[in-house]
Amino acid sequence: MSGVLVHYERLIEAGELRPDADQRGAVERLQRLQDKLEAPPPSGGFLGRLFGSSPPPRTRGIYMWGGVGRGKSMLMDLFVRTLEIGEKRRVHFHEFMLEVDRLIREERTKESGDPIAPVAARIANGVRCLAFDEMVVNNTADAAIMSRLFTALICAEGVTVVTTSNRPPADLYKDGLNRSLFLPFIDLIEAELDVLPLDGPTDYRMERIGGLATWHSPLGDAATGEVREAFFRLTDYEPEDADNVPSGELDLGGGRALHVPKSLKGVAVFSFKRLCGENRGAADYLAIAHAFHTVIVVGIPRLSPENRNEAIRFTKLIDALYENHVKLFATAEAEPEDLYTAGDGSFEFARTVSRLKEMQSADYMALGHGSGA
Repeated sequence: MSGVLVHYERLIEAGELRPDADQRGAVERLQRLQDKLEAPPPSGGFLGRLFGSSPPPRTRGIYMWGGVGRGKSMLMDLFVRTLEIGEKRRVHFHEFMLEVDRLIREERTKESGDPIAPVAARIANGVRCLAFDEMVVNNTADAAIMSRLFTALICAEGVTVVTTSNRPPADLYKDGLNRSLFLPFIDLIEAELDVLPLDGPTDYRMERIGGLATWHSPLGDAATGEVREAFFRLTDYEPEDADNVPSGELDLGGGRALHVPKSLKGVAVFSFKRLCGENRGAADYLAIAHAFHTVIVVGIPRLSPENRNEAIRFTKLIDALYENHVKLFATAEAEPEDLYTAGDGSFEFARTVSRLKEMQSADYMALGHGSGA
């Protein structure tokens, strides 16, 4: 198998990608990393270990950042797929931190010492290259452990980290609670990883969904087909594999989790009943808005005075998505202005209608994920 650079050039020659200077620079750097990771280990063997030869230098990782749709996930997929070593792992960052939380709990049941080192050792077992998609930090618990965890992974275990993010390292966990605990992680990233901006003017994700409306009513097969098409374009998932789209679990804090029926590459699919028919608060909706750049909500009904609670929850959901620039695709029984016309709070619902209309605009769709992005 040829490397990431050759495959990238083939995609351009085939017309599947357009020439992009930022992408090309990132691919060339990814190719150099592949060459290092695939190179045979240095000689020395037993004699080198016997006479105390210093270990080989760590292989620098890569941190690719840029706005939504700049091709970061595509390049990451290409890199991992063409990397010819067995000791590699690609995982969405949010799922990885949930795994870390679980491993920490397991280690704490074994002994009273610091669990970070044994957790890092378990993660690094059989892994030389750890590739993340969508690195984002939204809670204090993760921020507090990331410096120690990744120092152990990179410096003690020798794992090479490759990651993507919508933000430069200095903006991670910006304005977060007790951010001083997180600053050593930023220093570690800048010391151990090459930071590559992918922030050109072309939003390739927007090109993939060009021509697709975001709000579909009335409910029915046609509306369902439109949001399915959006999901497949956004995730590059093959429609014939629709029955095998992965699900996931979203940590809501406090030992609670939300099942995500379909979850892939930062895109999540939920039913209205799951999101607004159950007792949920603003914190749950913020967790969704932080975890996913695109949310597809299906089965939004026309609301009445008997659905007052559902209407209030729907308002909170839209507020969280809007304020974090999350893209919304929906199937609904009616247009936004006809969803909730009578009942407690129906007058205030006009603001939700206004936001739903704005969220369908090209200007909103071009915004990067995250508040203030």
